Amino acid sequence: EYGKQWYQRRVRGINAEYGEFQTFQHYFKQINLRARMKFFLLGALVASLAFAAEITEEENVMVLTEANFDEAVGANKNVLVEFYAPWCGHCKALAPEYAKAATALKDEGSEIRLAKVDATEHKKLGERFGVRGYPTLKFFVDGKEKEYNGGRKSPDIVSWLKKKTGDPCKVVTSKDAVDTEVEISHFTVLAAFSDRSSAAGAAYTAVASDTDGVVFMVTDDAALMAEFGLADGGVVAVRDFADEEPRVAMTGDVTAESLATFVSANRLPSVVEFSDETAPTIFGGDIKSHFLVFSDSTSESNKAVLATFRKVSKGVAGKMICVFVDTNKGDNGRILEFFGIKKEMGDVARIILLGEGVDKYAPDFTELSEENLAKFASDYLAGNLKKHLNSEEIPDDWDSKPVKVLVGKNFADVAYNSEKDVLVEFYAPWCGHCKQLAPIYDELGEKYKDHPSIVIAKMDSTANEVEDINIRGFPTIKFFPKGTENKVVDYNGGRTFEDFVSFLDGTHDEAAEDKKEAKDEL
Repeated sequence: EYGKQWYQRRVRGINAEYGEFQTFQHYFKQINLRARMKFFLLGALVASLAFAAEITEEENVMVLTEANFDEAVGANKNVLVEFYAPWCGHCKALAPEYAKAATALKDEGSEIRLAKVDATEHKKLGERFGVRGYPTLKFFVDGKEKEYNGGRKSPDIVSWLKKKTGDPCKVVTSKDAVDTEVEISHFTVLAAFSDRSSAAGAAYTAVASDTDGVVFMVTDDAALMAEFGLADGGVVAVRDFADEEPRVAMTGDVTAESLATFVSANRLPSVVEFSDETAPTIFGGDIKSHFLVFSDSTSESNKAVLATFRKVSKGVAGKMICVFVDTNKGDNGRILEFFGIKKEMGDVARIILLGEGVDKYAPDFTELSEENLAKFASDYLAGNLKKHLNSEEIPDDWDSKPVKVLVGKNFADVAYNSEKDVLVEFYAPWCGHCKQLAPIYDELGEKYKDHPSIVIAKMDSTANEVEDINIRGFPTIKFFPKGTENKVVDYNGGRTFEDFVSFLDGTHDEAAEDKKEAKDEL
């Protein structure tokens, strides 16, 4: 009887959770079933977490996805991530160097990890981190994103990562160590400091940390100091450039500013040849004025032109980077296209200034004599040159089709017409995204071909340039509203036919404006 009462009280107490049970056996059976179910669910949860956390590797490079990205970046203090596209040629060229860097760091026991993301498959990650071209590399420290601006070769990648995560200077005690680095990189800096906590030593360390692509060495070994003629606090640049001094000693006080200037002036040959390997150093340096000579390396005039160019370069050292572009190399096709230069033009000179865009300057001569080149450079440095803008000739049938064809010479007359709203696509003939947009844009032109105030136009931006219009990717679409202000609006809407129509009609058609306002008021 007592047991029966206990049972009844117990059942009443647990009814709210487990419901009515008819027997002790039923009650304990349910309890056992629920316990087993909880255990199963817990096991499933653990298994799912383990599955989600799984990260595969290819040649010591972590393969990240939308599912495991945050976990991988959170679990590793320092991670370099490459956002790539499988079809991208530059990504394919980087792949073996990237894998070598990952393997080298792993073999050293480094905790720095390299990873990659197929941004064409995991588009949300690309959007999240503002990926606009391939490959894009970003460095994550404790989960915080930083831009990677180092080189694309394995030694450059490793050097950059070590500088950002440890002592940026390499301690050496032998000439062999210096010679080995010069053989690999063609340039290094060696300093002698018995006390790196001194003002000069601290400046050297700071510049080493801030300067990418250069190995900064330091020593206090007496024999090595004697070999390079260094006193305590001395600095020397060591290099193996053709027809250049192999060692250049720094003069004056060692400060962060003077050292950075010294390195910038000596890290490249007086004339550096443009290539995929040298491009990051050329365009990523502190000197933004570049003097370029385009010449065919197989031509009879090439050697003489380069010899003349080297003489002129001495007079602009530290002010301009002098670059030779070989027009005979197929890999240089894009840079030739950018400048509007063809191989058949022979030896050609240009000057550029890198800023928000690229300002180009062309000479008024064709003979690349020492006198002409020197005056070209001095006129530029004095601010006496006018910017050069590429333009094709105006086609006879530029306005015969629904989509009007613009070039540099007729752009202002059409785009800045005070009585017209003009939508312009800036494209490149080789651009895949531009080719995909073409039929939609043609359909758009057809729709508005008879419109009294809307014009649909396009311009090949690889052959034509416009003052104050900077194009950084293709296709770029800009809207030029009617009026007298020469206003320019960046179009950031969708790329479907309906998106364009909605933008043009909804914003610029009077009837659509009235309807939109009425709808907003509701």
